[in-house]
Amino acid sequence: MQRRQFIRNAALTAGAVGLFQKNGIASFFEDPWKITMLSKDLGIFEEKGGTIAFLNTKEGFVVVDSQFPEQSQHLIDELKKRSEQPLFRLLINTHHHGDHSSGNISFKGLTQHVLAHANSKINQENTAKQNKNEDKQLYPDQTYSDLWCEKIGKENICLRYYGAGHTNGDSFVHFEHANIVHCGDLVFNRRHPFVDRGAGANMKSWIEVLNSGLDKFTKKTTYIFGHSGNGYKVTGTADDVKAFRDYLGNTLKFVESEIKAGKTKDEILKTTIIPGAEEWKTDGIQRPLTAAYEELTSGI
Repeated sequence: MQRRQFIRNAALTAGAVGLFQKNGIASFFEDPWKITMLSKDLGIFEEKGGTIAFLNTKEGFVVVDSQFPEQSQHLIDELKKRSEQPLFRLLINTHHHGDHSSGNISFKGLTQHVLAHANSKINQENTAKQNKNEDKQLYPDQTYSDLWCEKIGKENICLRYYGAGHTNGDSFVHFEHANIVHCGDLVFNRRHPFVDRGAGANMKSWIEVLNSGLDKFTKKTTYIFGHSGNGYKVTGTADDVKAFRDYLGNTLKFVESEIKAGKTKDEILKTTIIPGAEEWKTDGIQRPLTAAYEELTSGI
């Protein structure tokens, strides 16, 4: 009886260990990134940093943003599996921040061109000089001022600049045939944004930039966002863009009312929820509050 019990327990233990090892190995080798296709040829890549978009065309891949070197290499390796001729036709940066452009260097010698707004290139160069990592950069070799459009494969791609927002060099990247727009960090979906005043950010102007985008694109447009809060997607609709626009307006309105009430900056920064923006519950609320306070008290 004891022998049978011992054999049974041993078998159960071996099975449990085997199941643990199987699940453990599967978890260990699971890719840290996620690819979601929004259409047959256009998808998004998520891992660490701002959301990347990619388009597969007969002329080669078009990639929007590059996260960090390790992540961009993951993307490159994956895209090479999806094409017999893994050519990179164009790399676009929505703006200069490192979580969107540090991975550019992985495309050195692979992509024909790198494109961004003229201010974005200047910001990238200035930041690299300040951080003394110029050797780790791949700067845009093509820039534009207000509008850039080109037909690549079957898709017509347009970059549009409407003024200062998250920085002074943010682009909307519109895949017109697919009716998909990459907003970069012009939209943080239910996540408190970084407002880079040192690179020309302006919250009042940002609201107008979003209005211009909403006027240009359609109600059926799919939007790709740079970042999202927990439980929210990095893709959405015009309603999500409007929600973030209203969030910016509510932040400015709240901070202005607090200033008029005689509150100090430190007192304002103790705020945990912005009235009218209750869906924004992530860390980092001090960033927009600080930016709004500085903008309102400096007159800029």
